[in-house]
Amino acid sequence: MNLSKCVRINTCSCLVVSALCLGLAAGCSVGPNYHPPKLATPSTWSAPLAGGETNGQVAALTWWKNFNDPCLNSLVDRVVRSNLDLTLASARVREARAQYRIVAARLGPSVGASGSYARQKQSENQPIIGSLQIPDYVPFENNVYQAGFDAAWEIDVFGGTRRAVEAGKADVAAAEFGLQHVWITLVSEAARNYVELRGHQQQLAIAKKNMSAQEQALGITRDRFRNGLTTDLDVQQAATLLATTRSEIPALESRIESSIHRLSILIGQPPGALCEELSPPSPVPVASSGVPVGLPSELLLRRPDIQRAERQLAAATARIGVATADLFPKFSLTGVAGFQSVSASDWFTQGSDFWSVGPTVQWRIFDSGRIRANIRLHDARQEQALAAYEQTALNAFEEVENSLVAYAKEQERQRALEEAVRSSADSLHLANQLYTNGLAGFLNVLDAERSLYRAEEALAHSRSEVAQNLIALYKALGGGWEGKLGRELTVASGARQGSRP
Repeated sequence: MNLSKCVRINTCSCLVVSALCLGLAAGCSVGPNYHPPKLATPSTWSAPLAGGETNGQVAALTWWKNFNDPCLNSLVDRVVRSNLDLTLASARVREARAQYRIVAARLGPSVGASGSYARQKQSENQPIIGSLQIPDYVPFENNVYQAGFDAAWEIDVFGGTRRAVEAGKADVAAAEFGLQHVWITLVSEAARNYVELRGHQQQLAIAKKNMSAQEQALGITRDRFRNGLTTDLDVQQAATLLATTRSEIPALESRIESSIHRLSILIGQPPGALCEELSPPSPVPVASSGVPVGLPSELLLRRPDIQRAERQLAAATARIGVATADLFPKFSLTGVAGFQSVSASDWFTQGSDFWSVGPTVQWRIFDSGRIRANIRLHDARQEQALAAYEQTALNAFEEVENSLVAYAKEQERQRALEEAVRSSADSLHLANQLYTNGLAGFLNVLDAERSLYRAEEALAHSRSEVAQNLIALYKALGGGWEGKLGRELTVASGARQGSRP
């Protein structure tokens, strides 16, 4: 072996060993290392006992069961099983997981195999290059058999691929938290629409009850008018009150139908699928326990939208490293080995083998302007992700504070309305007695009837609002996802992937 050949072999060996050592020893990667940002969180809520309790298990796992309504429980189960938004979010999780596996596979070598056969004819008049001339025994027309393997491995010296894997892992977590957020939103929406439906049904029942009472009052007034005991003005006023009450019934019936249609869509069914099941009226469900709200700092770990924003920030930070790695050279090992022959009989003999192996280096030296612009692009995206994360957390704190206040204040309003209904009922009873005995005008009866109807209607609406505000509070606290129930849905997302072709 001559000296030049030995030098070439030693040089290649040194390059290969150096590249391997760099790739194995590289414990750090270019670009910034991610550290979760520190958010300033309040030490306590403004009014921690306004709408809930500070101790106990935070945001019960199956909070909707506190309403003790089997129909509501059934609806929530069907939403979790069949809602199309959840199906879409589950598909996004599977997409992120597949994308992560694609990126992670770049850390290892790629190996391919090939085989071919060709019948070819050489040109008899081909030019002669130097002293190279086709021997006479080689036919101009022959067969070519070839089979072999090729391999390539890009050694991640500067960590660009590792940063891409880091970003992909964060994307998977962000997609999973996105699925959790959709889950919480849909369960809360189903419960809210159900409570709203029952509230409208109660208001409709009150309107029909008052309409029946007003029809009787109108009949009594007409009889008294025919007997000369009252004026036609009383009759017209009673008829006006009855017509006003009757005019509110179609609007309530429309809201009832809309709520049923919305619930049907939430379980992935046509709008009229639940009409038969939900049309019979039922009372507004009432929760049987308080709400453990916990501390503001715990909210950052419970709300999936905050956790999703944090993971998106982590992915954006890692992609700065991916872009930065393009400033540096890329080292690869490539190799080819196989057999080639013009005859099938000696195709796989020792004389037909060929191979090639060696390192390669690629460096985009004159592309630094575009690379640096791409780094600035990802810097800006990371700043956006940080601002989005901080804003998401602030919005969550606001949502909890508002929900606590709304839940507490609506309970106060409900208690006041209950007293108003009792007083209005007593007033109407007394007004009817005075009017019957001729000691008061019919206007007093009309005012008392109107006051009672409005108080009963407002009380029914308030009961619905109390339940809806409680649902909003559970949603703001991230309730319903923690623990086994949440893990089952995430696992189910992965299981659906295996069941699809």
